[in-house]
Amino acid sequence: MSIAAAAAAPEPRLIDYGPGIGAALSFSVADVLSKVVFASGMDVLSLIAVRGILVAVAFWLWLRAAPPRVPHSPRARAISIGLGLLYAANTFLLMYAIQVLPLSIAILAYFIYPLATGIAAAAIGLEHVRWHSFVVALVAFGGLALMLNAQPGALAPIGLFAAFAAALTRVVGLLVTRAALGGTDARITTWYSLAPPAAVFALALLMRGTVHFPLTAAGWIGFFGMGITTTVSTLWVYVSTARVGAFRTALAMNLEPVLSSVLSFVLLGEAVTALQLVGGAVMVGALCGYNLSRVPSAKGAPRTAGWKGL
Repeated sequence: MSIAAAAAAPEPRLIDYGPGIGAALSFSVADVLSKVVFASGMDVLSLIAVRGILVAVAFWLWLRAAPPRVPHSPRARAISIGLGLLYAANTFLLMYAIQVLPLSIAILAYFIYPLATGIAAAAIGLEHVRWHSFVVALVAFGGLALMLNAQPGALAPIGLFAAFAAALTRVVGLLVTRAALGGTDARITTWYSLAPPAAVFALALLMRGTVHFPLTAAGWIGFFGMGITTTVSTLWVYVSTARVGAFRTALAMNLEPVLSSVLSFVLLGEAVTALQLVGGAVMVGALCGYNLSRVPSAKGAPRTAGWKGL
């Protein structure tokens, strides 16, 4: 959207933020359900393979029902497929982190990606970032460090590595999307990003030769619930981006680590200390402050110098 167009567009109403908030809540529910599924005996590969196929089919049916007006160029299609393979790594790493770590720790460790994306964009010249953005980043990382150090019991190092690696793949995906896929239909990009992971995970499952399905009724409910919530979340993120823009959507999505932490405490009984709450609050507050500084103003002028949009 151009600055002139943004100036003519009215300020979003409170109801317009509904899809973004709904997406954050839906993703949080999916996070909790994944822990239920893993506890029921289903492993990471089985979950992401079967779920990936179901989500890809649902998205394909949506595109058939409401075809996009402008298809991707061959170059954009190739880049989107490459992003899909990157997303496959992202999905596996994040699900593995959720499996072996407390949910609140896994999600907050993964949510370093918004700040890391901004810093990386500045480093490669895609965006000019003011000094206070780096201060906010340091505060956020300090909050995460406080939360990790305050965690009762030992944390699996491989789980933390997986969460941070998942964040890195997310950063690379966002930067490539911004640099190479500006102006393309987000739904088509999403489709090309969903199909390759589904194919990769299905092939890996065939090569392994075994599928570990849930062994309990709660596990099956969690599995099908994840399929619904992840599909709905993808749709709501797209709707929210169209209604209020990418930055306001990112701001709403900062609710996910908060909601995931609350739900993990209430529904899963995960231990939370006072220092963890402080560290999590500091990190989420810094994330919100960072995104607020990047939301376009009412006149359409970006608040961050050199802003070009993600």
